[in-house]
Amino acid sequence: MYISKSSSVVLLVSFLCLVVLPVKSSNGCGYDACNLGDPNKLNVHIVPHTHDDVGWLKTVDQYYYGARNNIQHAGVQYILDSVIHSLEENPDRRFIYVEIAFFWRWWNQQTNDTRSKVKNFVNQGRLEFISGGWCMNDEASTHYNSIIDQHSLGAEFLRDQFGECARPKIGWQIDPFGHSREQASLFAQMGFDGLFFGRADYQDIDRRTQTKTRELIWKASANLDRRSWLFTGVLPNGYSPPGSFCYDIFCDDPPIMDDPRLHDYNVPERVETFIKAAHDEASSYATNHIIMTMGSDFQYENANQWFKNLDKLMKYVNAQQTNGSDVNVFYSTPSCYLYALNKVGRTWTSKTDDFFPYAHHPRGFWTGYFTSRPALKRYERLSNNILQVTRQLNAFSKTNLRGSIFPLNEAMGIAQHHDAVSGTEKQEVAFDYAMRLSQGIDVAVDVINKAYDKILPLDSKTPPSAPQFLCQLANISECLPIEGQDRFTLILWNPTVHTISHYVRVPVTKDYTVRDPSGHAIVAEMIPVSESTQRIPGRKSFALNQLVFKTILPALGFSTYYFEIKATENNNNNNEKQVLVTHNSECILQNEYLRVEIDCQGNLNKITNLKKKIVVPFSNQGFYWYGSYPGNNSGSEFQASGAYIFRPISSDPEPVSSKRSITCVKGQNFQSAIILFNNWASQEISLYDDAKMVEVEWTVGPIPVYDNIGKEIILRYDTDIQSDSKFYTDANGREVLERIRDYRPTWNYSKVEPVSGNYYPINSRIWIKDSNRQLTVLTDRSEGGASIQDGSIEIMLHRRTLYDDALGVSEPLNETAFDAGLVVRGKHLLIIESSTSSALYHRVASQRFYMNPLATYALPPLSYADYSTTYRQAWSALQTDLPLNVHLLTFDQIDTNKYLIRVENYFELHEDDTYSHPVIVDLQKLFQSQGVISDIAEMILTANLRITDMKRLEWVTTDNRSSKIDVKKDLSLKDLNILLNPMEIRTFLVTVE
Repeated sequence: MYISKSSSVVLLVSFLCLVVLPVKSSNGCGYDACNLGDPNKLNVHIVPHTHDDVGWLKTVDQYYYGARNNIQHAGVQYILDSVIHSLEENPDRRFIYVEIAFFWRWWNQQTNDTRSKVKNFVNQGRLEFISGGWCMNDEASTHYNSIIDQHSLGAEFLRDQFGECARPKIGWQIDPFGHSREQASLFAQMGFDGLFFGRADYQDIDRRTQTKTRELIWKASANLDRRSWLFTGVLPNGYSPPGSFCYDIFCDDPPIMDDPRLHDYNVPERVETFIKAAHDEASSYATNHIIMTMGSDFQYENANQWFKNLDKLMKYVNAQQTNGSDVNVFYSTPSCYLYALNKVGRTWTSKTDDFFPYAHHPRGFWTGYFTSRPALKRYERLSNNILQVTRQLNAFSKTNLRGSIFPLNEAMGIAQHHDAVSGTEKQEVAFDYAMRLSQGIDVAVDVINKAYDKILPLDSKTPPSAPQFLCQLANISECLPIEGQDRFTLILWNPTVHTISHYVRVPVTKDYTVRDPSGHAIVAEMIPVSESTQRIPGRKSFALNQLVFKTILPALGFSTYYFEIKATENNNNNNEKQVLVTHNSECILQNEYLRVEIDCQGNLNKITNLKKKIVVPFSNQGFYWYGSYPGNNSGSEFQASGAYIFRPISSDPEPVSSKRSITCVKGQNFQSAIILFNNWASQEISLYDDAKMVEVEWTVGPIPVYDNIGKEIILRYDTDIQSDSKFYTDANGREVLERIRDYRPTWNYSKVEPVSGNYYPINSRIWIKDSNRQLTVLTDRSEGGASIQDGSIEIMLHRRTLYDDALGVSEPLNETAFDAGLVVRGKHLLIIESSTSSALYHRVASQRFYMNPLATYALPPLSYADYSTTYRQAWSALQTDLPLNVHLLTFDQIDTNKYLIRVENYFELHEDDTYSHPVIVDLQKLFQSQGVISDIAEMILTANLRITDMKRLEWVTTDNRSSKIDVKKDLSLKDLNILLNPMEIRTFLVTVE
């Protein structure tokens, strides 16, 4: 996504014969193919490229085919066709490509002859794949699990089709709207040598330009030290060409008109202008090498026009060297430019924070997209949950249906795009992203069924058909297939490597006896479905009640719960007596660990950690709204709030209502307070019997806009914690960074927007703390948030704006459904602990929040007696749980006896006395149900190179520290115990017998 300031005028280019430029003979691919220029000249690395959004104003396939050009003229298949033809014309020419989602589509349609040509270009270093992910992922709204997956998907394709010469070595994040430290750390673990991007805050850019520090060493992890270091460069023109040197069919810059016999001969002026542009750019950088990105959004549909003019430009600029010019210009790639910088042999400044939030002018903070399209953000997170469970079931059942999981894997890869999960696409495109995820899930359910067909039946049994199905609307108490049934089953797959207790809510229209895997009837309480839930537009369920009960789920395994209708109504009446419902009276929720006090007016007054005697009073807690600024975008002061930009009319948000009503529900294992603020905002504060955290389920929408004011809805938690302007947010679900209000670690920040300028992405958690108390809020999706006042956390939940923010999408963020504004529901988990012990709770809970047990239902035509003799009702792949600080990130069956696994220590250093330390894991324990490991190879994070073969470039910082790390040794089959240091992910390809 790039907003061009030039008009779209088709250039008329005259046909001229060129003298072929001298060719630098290629010694192969990679750095061996690089032209390092002249050490005595200013070397200008010309990088031809196209930036192809994997959906934005059009869907990914509309962009690929060039459909609907009335919206945006863009056709990726024609770009690739044209580029390959142009590369044949001149062996000096280079081109880079990034988005494998498009290249995969194009590659599938090519002849063997064309494929052979492309492979030659790759092997010669003339066509280079940069980043190599399925898309160029967003960095604020993405979870590390999905970032790794989408890059691995692209890396696997490139390895299989092209081999080592196609392995990416450079990150190319030229368009995302701010940059995450975790993204850089992951790139380093993928074996990358560097990263280039196009967007950084305008104040940061000004300072770096003045100090010539636009290129630096990013120390991207507080835990992994040099393994996370990554050379990082901020590109000079975003990712566009220098002014007046765009040669695309939609640019209006002058071509090189080089025949003096014809009119409008312009070679001297063009050469002089280019040389000046090169010197101007060089004044902002520290070496005699600079990079010029020649391309932009969906450019090179007529690659000949680009390359023909670039050939001429380089020829005539280099000819001026005989007249004393020091400018040496040549075709290059980002990796060759990086390699040239590496060979300069200088030291570089470093950075340890991130590049959030991003603003392009004083009123233009790109912090709205942290929350935009919250329903899509949640659906993406849920889809990842389903994808990982499907992989596990496929692997442990040895079904070997990896190819059938590809549609969901590919849909998830596309959804990571920086105009997808970010919520910055047109509405029609958002529907397309959701549809792809839905279709992928449908196919995944087929794999889940085939896996359970092998795992569930007891030996020698041939059970009747009873397919498993998902109830994806269970969050609004709707599961239509089980309504009115006399019997059904619920299977819960636990994707973690730890035994867990998990509470379930099942919407029902009858009362049931629920049997656990051992056949015992368990306590299942009938709780009324709230009126606010019943009124959600589009809800079709007749269920007015839900059964709530506790389950125990084995590590990497399942438990089955059998529901059968109760024979008499007496049991139902007894159950009703156990559940007490009161209205508009004080509501105290309490278990062994926590006490939550809510007054009769629905105000959350206090949460007490009973074991630790920690009390956190709340001066206020509830929903507020910011009015969306209705600017016309004609200048910074008129910037509107929209899909990208959050800009409130006032810094003081309005409460959504002046009074509330409260319904208090108390059962044996479950207590809740349902607080209704108005007809479009409510929350349910719940406490389960053995829970050590408080659940807050929020519901927002339809957001009213009848007053012609767009609204941005927040949930605010105001406490007396003395947070001293500090708060803490996670990066992509992993490491946590300290934030300080109205402050930036690397430049003197000038405050203009006091609210939006302090918003940061929250992918999984945010907290505030003082000397002995910490309030942590866990989120079920990516959201934006801040601490605008000491002791306060605010999290933006939903947005409905009425103005476009003039950043390209050309429509307001106004989501609707069922002829009304979109209703969105989500969850926060609140943890009240000491600051020294909080990590134990938020680390474990956050992993389980994103990798939740997957519930599937079935309608077996069997009594419980017959069911119990036909099916297994519990199973685990593990004999014992793995250590608490270990997480199984990936378990994927590659082939019949081959598996890809990733394991991690998900605790940081120094945050927990017990678990912030190295931990040993026996990998054979993961394969107890599969067989004996007969071969194993440790790989880099994207699994496309053995870690013993990874050789990254060495850099030196200004404090004389080297980035060089020791090469890891191969793992021995004699000792499969591996060491996981805090925040370390290790990747293995495993063969079993």
